[in-house]
Amino acid sequence: MPSKPRRSPKPHERQRDPDHTRKLILDAAAAEFSAHGYVGARIRAIAARAGVNQQLISYYFDGKEGLYQAMSQQWQQRQRELVPPGTPLPEQLRRYALEVLHNPEGPRLLAWSGLQYTGPDDDPDRASRTRQLADSVDELRAVQESGRLPAEVDPACLLVMLMAAAMATTTLPQVIEGVCGTDPKSAGFVEHFADQVAVLARLIGLEPA
Repeated sequence: MPSKPRRSPKPHERQRDPDHTRKLILDAAAAEFSAHGYVGARIRAIAARAGVNQQLISYYFDGKEGLYQAMSQQWQQRQRELVPPGTPLPEQLRRYALEVLHNPEGPRLLAWSGLQYTGPDDDPDRASRTRQLADSVDELRAVQESGRLPAEVDPACLLVMLMAAAMATTTLPQVIEGVCGTDPKSAGFVEHFADQVAVLARLIGLEPA
């Protein structure tokens, strides 16, 4: 049997407040993608969470990949607000580590994209993420050229290590509970951990001159 053609959204569906509808869809997508990753997320489930017709997701975002990229752009905007230009590196890391309290979907999405990674061709967020992280590597390289970071440190590898540290309350909660003997999701511990990540960054030479 031939597949049933997609139904375009009805006029009254398109004419409702588009900004509100897009926000409903993006919020639902954040919850669905953070729970199941890109591979496991389903457009039908996102539409149900948002309380909209499934066709509206295709209408506004051109499908699953377009929706994921729109979320990525939203996250990049959040990062620009979180760490505006000139924010010292230790403070950047502290704020990223605290993000799990304010925007837990962001770190979970990044963790899921790593767990489900099979290669660059299947990574819908690769181009935008790589461009953004290249700026961070350049920032670390400038610190190294100033003499505050040892020459034997690879700035790119260091960035990966620092990102992993800032995300640990999301990616290693079971280790934190066992080693630190505390609830890894508690605000008190997350704030303490974020401070410790910033201390580490200062100790290795990332404090502004």
